Amino acid sequence: MSVENQPRSVSQTEQYEKCAWRWYLQRVVRVRPRPAAWSFHGTAFHTAAEAWERSSRALGADEVTAIFHDEYTSKVNEALEEEPNTDVWLAAGRYTGGEDIERRYHLGMEQTAAYVEWSKANKPALWTEPNTGGPALELSFMVELGGIKVRGFIDQALDETENKVRVRDLKTGTMKSKFQLQTYSVAMRQQWGVEVERADWYLARDGRLSRPVKVEAVSEDEIGQRFADMDAGVKAGNFPANPGFDCNFCDVSHGCIFFSPRT
Repeated sequence: MSVENQPRSVSQTEQYEKCAWRWYLQRVVRVRPRPAAWSFHGTAFHTAAEAWERSSRALGADEVTAIFHDEYTSKVNEALEEEPNTDVWLAAGRYTGGEDIERRYHLGMEQTAAYVEWSKANKPALWTEPNTGGPALELSFMVELGGIKVRGFIDQALDETENKVRVRDLKTGTMKSKFQLQTYSVAMRQQWGVEVERADWYLARDGRLSRPVKVEAVSEDEIGQRFADMDAGVKAGNFPANPGFDCNFCDVSHGCIFFSPRT
């Protein structure tokens, strides 16, 4: 399926809105992205947290951190085979690519253990997905918003009251997207027919929940318009560049004619 006709997602839409040229380089030209340890950190944390929850919180903390270890190590090693020069890896702050790989391993191990302890202490009530009878983890959805097919995965849905759930996204970084929570809440209503009034993030950096985001007033039309605008831009071949500070953290900047490295 061509990129013009693919289902859209929150990440696609936000990337297009921030810099449509990056969207074009990554998804049309298919410039190979530079690896970043923060991506593998997030993936491994999600994998470990999901395994912990699916075990009915029966695994030991050492078993859950071992899952993080295995997933993170595997992903990093795969990336190192493709790009062994860690000097070209993306890294945040003062760290080199190699330093960031090691730093995020230790950080992720600590965050995973902290999530287990937080979950034990707070006992969040996961919603039961009615079609599978299993816990509402990594819920896959495909809905139509603004006349556009939109897909995604919801990290967790929590049982609030009868026929009412709370959407939760797990974050290892600092970037938080209300649009993501709003989209997921609308998708929950449409695909599962439940009420969603609040959504939040689990902030692994701090080992706590964010303040809840009110989503009860968010409409399908409001959210759908952003997907429709993005889809129309792609179909029209409209990919304006937006050079600026964020270029320093762009994984395809090495293939971009607008990028000027910071000194």
